Amino acid sequence: MLNTQYLRSTKLNRDEVPSFKKYPFNLPSLKTLDELFFHPNVTFLIGENGMGKSTLLEAIAVSLGFNPEGGSYNFNFSTYDSHSPLGDYLKVIKGVIKPDDGFFLRAESFYNVASNIEELDRGAGGRRVIDSFGGVSLHEQSHGEAFFATFLHRFGGNGLYILDEPEAALSPLRQMSMLTRIHDLVNENSQFIIATHSPIIMAYPDAKIFEFTEAGIRESTLEETNHYKIMKQFFDDKNRMLHHLLND
Repeated sequence: MLNTQYLRSTKLNRDEVPSFKKYPFNLPSLKTLDELFFHPNVTFLIGENGMGKSTLLEAIAVSLGFNPEGGSYNFNFSTYDSHSPLGDYLKVIKGVIKPDDGFFLRAESFYNVASNIEELDRGAGGRRVIDSFGGVSLHEQSHGEAFFATFLHRFGGNGLYILDEPEAALSPLRQMSMLTRIHDLVNENSQFIIATHSPIIMAYPDAKIFEFTEAGIRESTLEETNHYKIMKQFFDDKNRMLHHLLND
């Protein structure tokens, strides 16, 4: 494994922001954002809903040239123009080596990527786009199977992979399998930036974890995150937790 890092950091050009009272700059994480330095292998963005992690991840992807709805660099379809203007105010600092591959996976718009693949294959001769995803229509698989086929077949190594809540369609067992796939790709000189709610996925060893909170963004460890603490508390004393949830 080479010591490569395709994306070193991202910086908010705070002096150019028109107002920190308007979306998306009024999000807690963006009010205090200066610069985030990424791990050369795996970086996680985590936090409660509404903290801005997916908004920031999307802006990073757009700044790098990815389609806002997901896909590889050459996907340029648009189903619904909903991405924020944050990317216009971000500076992404790249490494000296350019990745050979890249993909932006968004759980909420993956259906649109699958539809675009079918549309491209209907009008093209030669090798089909879907062949890079395992050869089986993503619409003819379950959501989880389609996600995992993308990880398994489309991600080819020497790449920069930006994933937004990839666990959304994956069972706990598949999430563990995803850890194995991430590790294989890291050993093939790949870098991941992942927004997730899954303590299983964020358990990848030696990763950097940024937790998005009402007070801003802080670097954390798995055991210090609210996600881990809440899940552990629930399963350590399930009956007590359920009593409070259902009776108080």
